[in-house]
Amino acid sequence: MSHNAPGPATAWWSDAVVYQIYPRSFADSDGDGVGDLPGITARLDHLERLGVDVVWLSPVYPSPQDDNGYDISDYQDIDPLFGTLDDFDRLLAEVHSRGMKLVMDLVVNHTSDEHPWFEESRDGGPDGPRRDWYVWRPARPGRTPGTPGAEPNNWGSFFSGPAWALDEASGEYYLHLFSRKQPDLNWENPEVRQAVYAMMRWWLDRGVDGFRMDVVNLISKHPDLPDGRVPELGRYGDGSPFYVCGPRIHEYLAEMHREVFAGRTGPLLTVGEMPGVTVEEARLFTDPARRELDMVFQFEHVGLDHGPAGKFDRRPLRLTDLKTSLGRWQEGLATTGWNSLYWNNHDQPRIVSRFGDDSPAHRVRSAKMLATVLHLHRGTPYVYQGEELGMANAPFASIDDFRDIETLNHHRDEMADGADEAELLDALRAVSRDNARTPVQWDATAHAGFTTGTPWLGVNPDHTEVNAAAQLDDPNSVFHHYRALIALRHTEPAVVHGDFRMLLPDDERVYAFTRRHEDTELLVLGNFTGDDVPVDLPAGWAGADTVLTNLDGPDGPLTDRPVLGPWEARVHRRVVG
Repeated sequence: MSHNAPGPATAWWSDAVVYQIYPRSFADSDGDGVGDLPGITARLDHLERLGVDVVWLSPVYPSPQDDNGYDISDYQDIDPLFGTLDDFDRLLAEVHSRGMKLVMDLVVNHTSDEHPWFEESRDGGPDGPRRDWYVWRPARPGRTPGTPGAEPNNWGSFFSGPAWALDEASGEYYLHLFSRKQPDLNWENPEVRQAVYAMMRWWLDRGVDGFRMDVVNLISKHPDLPDGRVPELGRYGDGSPFYVCGPRIHEYLAEMHREVFAGRTGPLLTVGEMPGVTVEEARLFTDPARRELDMVFQFEHVGLDHGPAGKFDRRPLRLTDLKTSLGRWQEGLATTGWNSLYWNNHDQPRIVSRFGDDSPAHRVRSAKMLATVLHLHRGTPYVYQGEELGMANAPFASIDDFRDIETLNHHRDEMADGADEAELLDALRAVSRDNARTPVQWDATAHAGFTTGTPWLGVNPDHTEVNAAAQLDDPNSVFHHYRALIALRHTEPAVVHGDFRMLLPDDERVYAFTRRHEDTELLVLGNFTGDDVPVDLPAGWAGADTVLTNLDGPDGPLTDRPVLGPWEARVHRRVVG
C-alpha cells in the first residue's frame, strides 16, 4: 500500500512471501522458557536463507497473557517477557538490513481488561469520560443483573460461555466476543478511533512496514445488538450476522487509511484477518481504488473439516470442497482484489497432520505437496514458523499438556456436560491451537534448541528427527522445497501474474490447475492420497518441462497420462502461442 494505491499485480507485495513468527514459541535467548525478541534476532539468518520478504510478528505488547498476547494492556511498549523497545529496534534494524520488512500484529477489536482505557471505563461508572470507549449495556429488561439469562443479548463468546461479563459495581455488562479479559472497544466512538490511529502512526514512524489486523472485520457492531439464532446443539445465540462486516466497517477502514497511511510513500502492507468474510466483501476491502486494505485472511478453506458442532467436531476433508472454495476465491479476486494464501497460522493445527500424512513414510512428501499446491495459486503466500520444516501436530497426552484458553474452556464445558474424555482429547489433539504453538524445532538437542530452560509448552518429541539443523544441508528436505517455491515466485512471472484455471474439479484425489501469463503456462499437480493415481491431462502437455517436483530423484518427461505417486507434486511449464 502507498498513497498511489497501485493495482494488486503491480504492488511490491505481489511477488512477496510473508513469514509469521509467534514470538513465545520461536526462540528463547535467556532460558526462561519463553521466546523473545533477542531470540528472533539471533535466528534471522534462517529466514534470510529461506528467502522470505516480510516478517509478521504476532503481538509482543505488554499483556496479562490471558490469550497469549492478544489481550493488550499497552499498545506502545514491549512486554518484558519478550524484551524491551531497544530490543525491538535492534530486531527491526536487523530485519531491514537483510532486505526484509516487518509487519506488526494490530489487535484493536478489543483490549485487555487491564488496559488503562478499560480500567477508566469500568471504574468511572456509567457517567465516566471513558465509559463509551467500550460496549456497555444494562441487563435484559425485567432481569436481575448477574442471574442466568440477564445478559443484554444471547450472544456466545468465541472462547465459550456468554459474550457478556457483569461489572457488579455498576450493574452493567460489557461485551467481550473473546475472553472476558478482552473487552470489545466501541468503534462508534470517534475518540477511540483517533486513539487507535495515533498509535498506528507511532509504530509506522518507528519504522515498521505495516500491520496484520486481528479480526478487524468485527469492529463494527449493529447498534441494536439483537439476539442471534441459537444453532442446533448450541448453548448461545450466533451474533455474527450483527458484527461480522458490520454496517460501518468500510467507513472505518477507509478512515483508517486516510488517517494513518495516506501520504506515506514507503512500501507498506495491510492485511485484515476476517472470519466469515465473503468473496464479494473481500473484493471491496481489497479494491485498490477504495483504499481500505491490501488483502484479507478468509477462513472458508480452514473450516471445511469442521462438523455441525464446530471446529472440535472434526470431519474428513473432501478434496472437491477444497477445490470449490479456493477456486471460488481465485476467480472472485481475479481482476479486483488480492488473495492471502495460507495453510497454517498460530490458530490452526499443523497442515501436514491435517490435510497431509505425518507418518514417517509420507510426512516429507505430503508437506512438500501441500506447499506446492498452495504457493502456485495467485496471491501472497504466508509461511507459519515451522511449516517450512514440516512440523506436525503434537501428541498431547492429557489436558494438563495444553495451554490454550480456547482448548481449556472447551474441555471444561464438555466435561461438565458429561463428554467422554478419551474422545474429547482425541478432538483436542487434532485441532487445538496449541498444535501451532509448540516450540520451533531448531535441532535434535533437549528442547529442540528452543531454550536452555523449561519450555512454556512442551516440545514435540519428533524434534529429534524433524528439525532445522537436519534439513539445512539436505537438498531434499522440506526446508529446501520451500526455498525453491519462494525462489520460483520471485523469478517466474506466471506465478504472480498468471490467470488461474481449475482442472479436474470433480476428482477427489488430485488437485490440478494451470497458471498462464503471456506465452508461459504452468501446470500444477498434487496427489492428496497415499496411492498411485493416473491423471488424464488436457492435450498439449506431453513433453513439457519440469519446473519443480517433490520427488527425490530426477523426473522423467511428462506424458499425456502421468501416474502420480503417493503425495506427489509436480509443476510443469510450456510455451503457448
